[in-house]
Amino acid sequence: MSELDAALAPPDDATTPAGAADGLPVDGVAVARLYGEPLFRMPQDLYIPPDALEVFLEAFEGPLDLLLYLIRKQNFNILDIPLADVTRQYLQYVDQIRTRNLELASEYLLMAAMLIEIKSRMLLPPKKSDDSGEVEDPRAELVRRLLEYERIKLAAAKLDQLPLLGRDFLRAQVTIEQSLLPRFPEVELDDLREAWGQILKRAKLTQHHKISREQLSVREHMSIVLRTLQGRRFVEFHELFDPVRGPAVMVVTFIAMLELARERLLELTQAEAFAPIYVRLAYAPA
Repeated sequence: MSELDAALAPPDDATTPAGAADGLPVDGVAVARLYGEPLFRMPQDLYIPPDALEVFLEAFEGPLDLLLYLIRKQNFNILDIPLADVTRQYLQYVDQIRTRNLELASEYLLMAAMLIEIKSRMLLPPKKSDDSGEVEDPRAELVRRLLEYERIKLAAAKLDQLPLLGRDFLRAQVTIEQSLLPRFPEVELDDLREAWGQILKRAKLTQHHKISREQLSVREHMSIVLRTLQGRRFVEFHELFDPVRGPAVMVVTFIAMLELARERLLELTQAEAFAPIYVRLAYAPA
């Protein structure tokens, strides 16, 4: 029997009350509820894992985050990092996470190796660069990476402070009743111009034509043609037509000429192909 069971067990000389033989309390009140079911006694096989009560005060997103945290926490100058102190504190943290998560510790071990390498290079005589002749600082590349990481981290924090949909605010949803009057969209100037253009196009397709009826006599125009040819030897064909009076008069004049030619009262002559056509009165021998 464990110490917890011994502490909870009743004394040997105690009398077991009625109704408590099954471990139920005398008053029948549950000590707790599990998934909605009453629990009248504490479970004897309750197991709490050792890591269940661990509290993580700081969470780091990678080796650079941890290194920057150690530097800023102790107010070290990032341009003149004391590598001995920082490396010692860094290795202490790595030793703690190696005992729990070896796969996660591999990334931190790589940075620890880099810190040790930089520290060893600082112990050697300084080496001048080939270009400018200045002494090369082994910490320069690490400082550049730290400054760049810190700048990105601060920018990400500023972005996270911006209002976010679903976290800081929600879209307003309004229910409109169907009994309300519909709201029509506003009409722009371009919409009016396009509508007017469409009306003009339809107006051109639906124009009205008024046709007037004119009484024209073929016999009358036959007399007009004969008077025109009277006393003239030849008259060109187009001179007998007057375009000003319209197509109807020209058609009747042409029919009158054909009728006169059929009755052999005038002649149509042409000197050669494609030459002008002349009209004259029919020649009557004496």
